Amino acid sequence: MKLTDFSPENRPRERLQKEGPQSLSTAELLAIILKSGTQKENVLEMAQRLLGKYGLEKMSSCSLQELQEQHGIGTAKACQIVSLFELYRRIPLKNESIKIRKAEDIANIYLPKLSHLKKEQFVAVYLDTKFNVISEQIITIGTLNSSLVHSREVFHGAIKNLAHAVIVLHNHPSGDPQPSEEDLQVTEALLEAGDVIGIKLLDHVIIGKDTWWSWKEHQNV
Repeated sequence: MKLTDFSPENRPRERLQKEGPQSLSTAELLAIILKSGTQKENVLEMAQRLLGKYGLEKMSSCSLQELQEQHGIGTAKACQIVSLFELYRRIPLKNESIKIRKAEDIANIYLPKLSHLKKEQFVAVYLDTKFNVISEQIITIGTLNSSLVHSREVFHGAIKNLAHAVIVLHNHPSGDPQPSEEDLQVTEALLEAGDVIGIKLLDHVIIGKDTWWSWKEHQNV
């Protein structure tokens, strides 16, 4: 059955316009992104098939090639899906209602943003005197190396945002959040720089697959 054969009140786009996006199922929202189906299945059936195979979380880390292996998903549709999730990951974290009390608070925010990335991404999060999030900054993308993560880049953002403190994070594509010697060296260098500048480094959190490691909590063990 073609989607055009549905009554208007049952078509995803019309429902979104009338009832808002919150009223739509995940498959209906994905169907709007995909726009069209094939002769064998309408776009809603295609969306349901993709979600059944991957689930939303796994789909968010699929490559163009992986998506194009699915029937009916050409270059255009694969690009639309990949772009959708990449836009979400790029939403800047700037919300004063987000208060960071412990490592778990920051890890819960960044697990969905970083845990499925195939490259390491090093992020600095800036906090005010009440430990509310002011802003974030991507410092580097690629293998973490003390020669690439410059303290001046991390603390330039802190000074620019008038931050009281900084938390840094990065992901391990392997899924294992245990720190390497290089990770610990980067942490020590940032701690020393923060002491000199007067902006405290509160923690270095490493994101793995559905898990994380905290330098501060490790120090308190």
